Amino acid sequence: YSSKGAMMDNRFATALVIACVLSLISTIYMAASIGTDFWYEYRTLSPAENVSEAGRSIWDEFVSEEADEKTYTDALFRCNGTVGLWRRCITVPKNSHWYSPPETDMITNCISFSLSDQFMEKYVEPGNHNSGTDLNRTYLWRLQFLLPFVSLGLMCFGALIGLCACACRSLYPAIATGVLHFLAGLCTLGLVGCYVAGIKLLHKKLPLPDGVRGEFGWSFCLACVSAPLQFMAAALFIWAARTNRKEFTLLKAYRVA
Repeated sequence: YSSKGAMMDNRFATALVIACVLSLISTIYMAASIGTDFWYEYRTLSPAENVSEAGRSIWDEFVSEEADEKTYTDALFRCNGTVGLWRRCITVPKNSHWYSPPETDMITNCISFSLSDQFMEKYVEPGNHNSGTDLNRTYLWRLQFLLPFVSLGLMCFGALIGLCACACRSLYPAIATGVLHFLAGLCTLGLVGCYVAGIKLLHKKLPLPDGVRGEFGWSFCLACVSAPLQFMAAALFIWAARTNRKEFTLLKAYRVA
């Protein structure tokens, strides 16, 4: 029976190792998606010509503290823009002047969303402060900012519980680790859903111009991949802890008998 118990221990250990690897990968993916600027990308046929026509005005309006949602979204449309959770970027000529011909030497410039930008109200008509608050887009935007940090926090807290479980030489606390990873997966899934819904609603208000194509970027894909990894890690943690506890209880009953 001892050899059978050793075999079961190896099985649980393997499940925990796989769960830890999945948890680590999902954490890396989640952190990378938060820190990069390619959640959504716009592709324009001739960004250099578009920018040269307006000179430096597009960039000046894009970086202005008074830039509203319509102003910077129009710049994203025209200048091969990319949007992340924290920053927005456009591609402009290295030296853009009204008297210069279109340049092929392009650079990408970015500006961060301030904390007030993250919680700013969205309007029914983007850029029109008198059109009233669009509650759906406002709360979707705020949730897509908060949920990734909640997800990372839950996974980090779950990792601390896992370390305590290792110190105590008990698998039972791994149930809590699994539950936290499951909640983190729900948060990540909610983040992805909020972002997709927010983009769709924005494009209903501000349709893509002719010659402009929009698509979700690789930062968004990392978040999409992170969610199922979190769910798989949660399932393995919970399975290993519950099954080990059940078999330990049966073993005690067998020895008493």
